[in-house]
Amino acid sequence: MNHRLAAAASSDQQSWLGALVDWSVSLMDTIGPVGVGLAIAFENIFPPIPSEAILPAAGFAAHQGAFGVVPAIAWATVGSVVGALALYLIGMLVGIHRLRWLFDKIPLLRADDIDKTVAWFTRHGSAAVFFGRFLPIFRSLISIPAGVVRMPIWRFLLYTALGSLIWNTAFILIGWVLGSAWHVVEDYMGIAQNVVIVVVAALVIWFVVTRIRALRR
Repeated sequence: MNHRLAAAASSDQQSWLGALVDWSVSLMDTIGPVGVGLAIAFENIFPPIPSEAILPAAGFAAHQGAFGVVPAIAWATVGSVVGALALYLIGMLVGIHRLRWLFDKIPLLRADDIDKTVAWFTRHGSAAVFFGRFLPIFRSLISIPAGVVRMPIWRFLLYTALGSLIWNTAFILIGWVLGSAWHVVEDYMGIAQNVVIVVVAALVIWFVVTRIRALRR
């Protein structure tokens, strides 16, 4: 691959997160589209690695002729599924009974919170897994409850693959179209990720306040 891709990444990233992006780009530089798959697999397991940076970089590499767009999309989707499956298996190993025991030990939490979550996921699990692939942070974490409730693995893999295929295709094509300006995507997706974090924090605060009021009553 042309090393201009790695240089572009390095020049725009100055933090530890930038170092992770540089490492991901170096995988593409070394082993081609397989590196895209490996980087995305790690991104699923370790959410701070932003796929919003890795995928456009892969698109730029395809734009430069280092490898094709289709192999990049295919390997990225394989990486997404492999990473999600690892978290699914972790959730399956933890299981419902261990979580119920743990929730009984943690202040403000109750075992029946797990029961309610399981009931909700049983009804809406397929949609949660599919649409979760489009949300920062949840893209990784949604695999764990799927494993906890032992969602049929074929269904989990199907909806994970479909959601990942759409997400990966969109961002790789964006990188291909933008060319050397691929890194501007990070600024916009960083805003989206911050919005998700704020919403999650607000929900956590609402839950804590509501639970404390209930206990006082």
